[in-house]
Amino acid sequence: MKKIGVVLSGCGVYDGSEIHEAVLTLLAIDRNGAEAVCMAPQADLAVINHLTSQETGEKRDVLVESARIARGNIRDIKGVSAAELDAILFPGGFGAAKNLCTFAMKGAAATVNPEVARLLKEMAAAGKPIGAVCIAPALIAAVLGKDYSPVVTIGTDAGTAAEIDKTGAIHQNCPVTEIVVDAQNKLVTSPAYMLATRITEVADGIEKCVKEVIALI
Repeated sequence: MKKIGVVLSGCGVYDGSEIHEAVLTLLAIDRNGAEAVCMAPQADLAVINHLTSQETGEKRDVLVESARIARGNIRDIKGVSAAELDAILFPGGFGAAKNLCTFAMKGAAATVNPEVARLLKEMAAAGKPIGAVCIAPALIAAVLGKDYSPVVTIGTDAGTAAEIDKTGAIHQNCPVTEIVVDAQNKLVTSPAYMLATRITEVADGIEKCVKEVIALI
């Protein structure tokens, strides 16, 4: 059975992984006959009250929070190598741009969690497929833009697309339920909640993304 890494960034759209996107990714992996390997880095996150969208002043651990989505079956990303995986996927949520990297604050000048960057570079160097949805393609651009000039999408947001282009990656506009495939780099991306207004739209795009990532293995 193919093993697909799923990199989580917390639990909740405003301060971690977008839960719908994460669960739909896990569901699509299982439906397509592969095994999900959930992982996250150990790092502090600033907690957002999801009723008020305000910071609470609390700090929580990204790995501990991500374990909520993975039902406890999760690994510290620092112990995962590309040799163990056939492909890797990144759900969105602001955690992908705030906890895994600093794209949300710094755009193209973002820094990336070193263990996340290491694993992404290992996967790219090994020619193994990478998938990302919602804002997570910005993370891919921050890590791989300079060396691989990957083609990615976050949908149609011009400001975010401009920052992605500054990394050396190439942004391509894309409808919500579709995917952008960079066959040369074995990279698949989809807009998800960057554009979606209904969970069914998210599900359609993620199903296509996961199916194509598995097909590229």
